[in-house]
Amino acid sequence: MTANTLAALLLARAEDDRPGLMFEDAAWSWRAHVAACRAAGAWLSGRGTGLHVGVLSENVPELVFLLGGAALDGHVVVALNPTRSPDELIRDARTTDVELLLWDGPYEEAARLVSEALSGVESVPLAGVGSPAKGTSGTGPVLADAASGTGPVPAPGDLVMLIFTSGTSGRPRAVRITQRKIAVPGTSLGALLTAEDVVYCSMPLFHSGALMAAYAPAVASGAGLVLRRRFSASGLLPDVRRYGATYLHYVGKALSYVLATPERPDDAGNPLKLAFGNEGSAVAIRRFGERFGCHVIDAFGSTETAISLSPDPSGPPGCLGRLPEGVAILDLFTGRPCPPGRVEDGRLLNPDEAVGELVNTAGLGLFEGYYNDPDADAERVKDGAFWSGDLAYMDADGYVFFAGRGTERLRVDGENLAVAPIEAALREFAGVVEAAVYPVPDAAAGDQVMAALVLERGFDPEAFTAFLASRRDLGAKSLPCYIRVSDQLPQTPSHKVVKRVLAREGWRTGDPVWWRTPAGLRPLTEADAKGIEEEFVRHGRQHLLET
Repeated sequence: MTANTLAALLLARAEDDRPGLMFEDAAWSWRAHVAACRAAGAWLSGRGTGLHVGVLSENVPELVFLLGGAALDGHVVVALNPTRSPDELIRDARTTDVELLLWDGPYEEAARLVSEALSGVESVPLAGVGSPAKGTSGTGPVLADAASGTGPVPAPGDLVMLIFTSGTSGRPRAVRITQRKIAVPGTSLGALLTAEDVVYCSMPLFHSGALMAAYAPAVASGAGLVLRRRFSASGLLPDVRRYGATYLHYVGKALSYVLATPERPDDAGNPLKLAFGNEGSAVAIRRFGERFGCHVIDAFGSTETAISLSPDPSGPPGCLGRLPEGVAILDLFTGRPCPPGRVEDGRLLNPDEAVGELVNTAGLGLFEGYYNDPDADAERVKDGAFWSGDLAYMDADGYVFFAGRGTERLRVDGENLAVAPIEAALREFAGVVEAAVYPVPDAAAGDQVMAALVLERGFDPEAFTAFLASRRDLGAKSLPCYIRVSDQLPQTPSHKVVKRVLAREGWRTGDPVWWRTPAGLRPLTEADAKGIEEEFVRHGRQHLLET
């Protein structure tokens, strides 16, 4: 068996008595961890061959045992997103051919509804599926039936999981996660670790980030793996100290939420050495490293893993790194390479020609398709190239900057704008915990810029106006027309903002909204909103306000 399978990485740990898993007050050696995986695999094999097993669960030990068992015995874990509605979960389970449904405590009712809708699909508690007693060495009656390991050797292309994309800008799609797709990034990131390290995993394992950048590197390196049921901003530092975590994985806005917790003089007094993740803002990356005394690596990637960019510490703030060989930024309409962006004082002067889509022109990377979704495959794969749906531009020195998703372009007064540079600027306003920028329709034509802010304290319109005036990287058309002030933004469990919800609500929300007028910022009133909507009627664009 080669090392480019998850099964091979797990079996390499089978006789390792060093700490392999920590959860709350319990711990397992790697030997016990692998034994529990074998038992879970045997339990599944007793119910059928090549089962598609749907799971509704938080980060609990039984989930990783199940994943390991599936990898060893040829089953497929379907990672269902428990934040989805019952109807959406039923659709997800049906389209991924779920044959058995396992659930963790909080999701019993959701599992029951899904099970009832899918006739013949049994719903079973996840707890105890093939797992030994906590803290044991991995022996006992349950493990007496463990798989012998003498079955067919798993191949790199064998399916292990189906993971849904986050769905921040559209319908989630089930991505095929093979043995190789877990092992390759696990081995790569595992090279940053030793068996003496401890990996902290609080991001949900039903998304690919935690799987490939926390779980897999721990298995590959032999580092201990710490699971937390769900992310807690206030609980992160105490956990890091309690378990001696030296590496943590994050996604999206997690760093910003940790930074919003009260600062203490001893914050840097902790064992953390490295935080690895993606979609952190440049401000949050810098502040997190300074405050907690660690190195932060923010890389570019996606569930599809067809394109990855390695960060370059010598590059300008906010850059993703340089384009690797075979990856290009192509014009969405012509398919030709985009020219470099002309950047002045941090502002992109030629977005119409410089912003394009990141495309792997050399092949598909580790992308092995969506599950039973040929339309989605056709949207991403064209003439052997992978079109990511992610927008970017490259400066004159070859550094790449993220410009948003394919649905995150605005057209204001005839000019195309990318949301990512606007968001990056707004995050530097004092007291901003998080900022999201998205288009709302203009009454006459095109879009207007709307921003939603989460703040540590109240909104100061005069200070915000002065801040915008000071930003040379924001042109007049980039300035938000509407500012929504929220306690929290709608987001996925991996802390990615669901902008389609914000865009659909627009200025018609229960949160306070400030409106930029020629006289300055002022609160948007019901009379103002009615007047704006009458303008849509006057221009024959009222259909854009329908939800």
